[in-house]
Amino acid sequence: MTFTDKLRKFFANFLNTIGGWLLKTGISPNTITITGVIFNVAAAYFIATGSLRLGGLIVALSGPLDALDGTLARLKQNNRPFGGLLDSVADRFSEMAIMFGLLLYFFGRGHLLGVILVFAALTGSVMVSYVRARAQSLGCDPKIGLLTRVERYLITSLCLLFAQPLAGLWVLAVFTYVTVFQRIWFSWKELH
Repeated sequence: MTFTDKLRKFFANFLNTIGGWLLKTGISPNTITITGVIFNVAAAYFIATGSLRLGGLIVALSGPLDALDGTLARLKQNNRPFGGLLDSVADRFSEMAIMFGLLLYFFGRGHLLGVILVFAALTGSVMVSYVRARAQSLGCDPKIGLLTRVERYLITSLCLLFAQPLAGLWVLAVFTYVTVFQRIWFSWKELH
């Protein structure tokens, strides 16, 4: 069981309660997904302008929306393929928006190492998702690794809340590539 699965199990009752309330309001899962993207774009703006803690707070608040859209879809018995696609695209877009905010933050301060770490963290993150998607198309699901979406989100939001973006970027830059290797290794064993 992955860390993400453990978190979902731990927060299942809470998510089901909130999801049940949202179900009564008539809000669609896709609306929740898009709201999460809007929050993350706003966070990216604040990060770019130097308000790291405020950006981190917005990122932290938007995180539960990522779990709520899926819970709401399940409660509505509305697990359509498009909703899953939209959720995946929204996750990537949100992550890229936050990294773009960090890129502007470091670029504006002439901090070359920060710019390089943003690039490394972002490409590593994209590769983590890409390897899983490509492996799924070949018949296996490498849903493993040190830094899945949830861990990356937690590291990013915590480092922003503590105004230590370089520390978070170092962790992301190194361990996303470890995760890529873990997923490729898993897929090699499954598909070989």
